[in-house]
Amino acid sequence: MATANKNLSDYDINSVPNAKKMRFAIVVAEWNINITSNLLKGAYDTLIKHGAQKKNITIKYVPGSFELAVAAQTILEKIEVDAVICLGSVIQGDTKHFDFVCQATALGIKDVALMYNTPVIFGVLTDNTLQQAIDRSGGKHGNKGDEAAITAIKMAHFQKEL
Repeated sequence: MATANKNLSDYDINSVPNAKKMRFAIVVAEWNINITSNLLKGAYDTLIKHGAQKKNITIKYVPGSFELAVAAQTILEKIEVDAVICLGSVIQGDTKHFDFVCQATALGIKDVALMYNTPVIFGVLTDNTLQQAIDRSGGKHGNKGDEAAITAIKMAHFQKEL
C-alpha cells in the first residue's frame, strides 16, 4: 500500500505557502459520511492553519463520490475560487461497481481541472476495507483531507506565481 510507510498528515509546514488571499471550495460526498466528515475536518482545519479565511472557504455536499466532478464544475462556473477540493470515500464491495465508480470519479475530477485550468484536488479514498478508510481519514495513517488541502494551497500558489 502506498500509505503503509507514510502518514498522510506529515509534511514540512515551512513548504506550504500562506493561503490568506486564496479562495477554496470543498465538495464532500455524503456516502460514507462517517469517513468523509473526517476528511472535511482535516481539509478545513489545514486550510485555516495555513492562513485561509473562513469567509473564503465554501463547503458543499453531494450524494456520492461519482457526483464530485459535476459539483466541482458547477462551482467553477458559478463562483470564483483558486482551487476545489473533492472529498469522498469509496470502499470495495462484492461487485465491480467499486471499479467503475473509482475510475469515473478520478477521470471526472481530472477532466474538470483541465477544462477550467484550475486545481481540482482528488481527495477521494479508494479503500478495500472500512478499516483502511478509517486509518486514512484521521487514523493511524493520518488524514487524506490534510493532504488534499496542502495540495490545493500549493497548486493555487503555483498558478498565481506564474
